[in-house]
Amino acid sequence: MQSRAQATPEPQQGVATHYDATGPGNCSFDPDPRERLIAAMNAVQYGQAEWCGASVRVDGPKGSVVVRIVNRCPECPAGHLDLSREAFAQIADLVTGIVPIRWQLVSPALSGPIAYHFKHDSDLKLNPHWLAVQVRNHRNPLVRLEYDVGGQWVEVPRKDHNYFEMTLPKQGPGHYRFRVTDLFGHQLVDERIPFQANATVKGRAQFPPAP
Repeated sequence: MQSRAQATPEPQQGVATHYDATGPGNCSFDPDPRERLIAAMNAVQYGQAEWCGASVRVDGPKGSVVVRIVNRCPECPAGHLDLSREAFAQIADLVTGIVPIRWQLVSPALSGPIAYHFKHDSDLKLNPHWLAVQVRNHRNPLVRLEYDVGGQWVEVPRKDHNYFEMTLPKQGPGHYRFRVTDLFGHQLVDERIPFQANATVKGRAQFPPAP
């Protein structure tokens, strides 16, 4: 069983439970009532939000389902996924409560490019040296976000609530050049991403499927 605090393409063994998932969670994504096939990752493998936004296929006693990771399950051990009721119902009867599963990362088809969401309390007028940004709509798990400072790439630390928080060397110019790397080493570079507090700005491309 994989217990490292990072995303991995290797198949996993564990158990699944269910909870009344409504969309929001530790990954800080906006709730979407249309998105019901979601799950919380166990605390051991959740790590520093490495699984946030990733899709995994879960195989259970009665079938399979693909879920998106949007939350963390603090009390769950390695291998454990806490599924929405809607997702659990596709692999087992809800009354079962807990079932053995096999699960694995998948690289789903997505419409549109990746996007950058600036945190609601990012305000360059009040605090010109701090910025928090989240990458959304990414096909594969992310391992790195960097931004360009005078022609040099600077890595931005990722927090466990799934925002990359940066300390700016000077007041931000209002536009950023970002480089995002996924689990498989694919990189996307976006130029002149404008800062917009509590708003989402689209990039130009999407990661290719996993090898």
